[in-house]
Amino acid sequence: MKSGVSPDDRIDMKRIPAHIAIIMDGNGRWAKRHGKVRSQGHEAGAHNVREITEACRELGVRALTLFAFSTENWNRSKREVDSLFRLISRAMKKYANTINKTNVRLRHLGTLEALPEHASKDVRKCMELTKNNTTMDVCMALNYGGRGELVHAARKIAEAVQRGEIKPEDIDEEMIADHLYVPEHSEVDLLIRTSGEMRISNFMLWQISYAEIVVTPTFWPDFDRKSLYDAIVEYQARDRRFGGRS
Repeated sequence: MKSGVSPDDRIDMKRIPAHIAIIMDGNGRWAKRHGKVRSQGHEAGAHNVREITEACRELGVRALTLFAFSTENWNRSKREVDSLFRLISRAMKKYANTINKTNVRLRHLGTLEALPEHASKDVRKCMELTKNNTTMDVCMALNYGGRGELVHAARKIAEAVQRGEIKPEDIDEEMIADHLYVPEHSEVDLLIRTSGEMRISNFMLWQISYAEIVVTPTFWPDFDRKSLYDAIVEYQARDRRFGGRS
């Protein structure tokens, strides 16, 4: 597809959301529907990440944030958690060069320290390989929680106050945004949740304050390019007032 050319006649290429965030939900239910085990659902979901990432890059999206593993997901069975991180490691090894060749930069939201060593190592390798790329950022939320991110920001600011670098009265919204995990992407334009669940699940609580939210009943492994285009068309039909009047 040529740059700037719409892949769908309904999409206005001049109003593409700069930052899209996706809660990738429904892998397990997809697997059950197709008579497969949960790990196969996660594999199908991982394969879909590449397709949607490429579609966003072609559209000119500047940042794509994907909710891959939350701080609450540690409550799942050890077997499922171990399987998920093996899958993440394989994906990083398999697609790192492809990500790099398409000039996409991998970023991370959350804390890598708690991840299994092999997964943490492979994610860090991919981030190092792609760190100078400029076309689009793909931010993987791994071991991520929105409340935890705000605690992290508050702690960093409190430490700066304790060192005498800033005064409490200097703290404002801009300063808090500057202390988030990936401060340059502190505003989400479009939040998509697959599988039909009507909740945000502790995801990017600060960044989605004025995001347009689109919920689709489609399970994540079935969320294809047309599904993405449909969500963007709905986003472009909204009247974004940011608390003001039209």
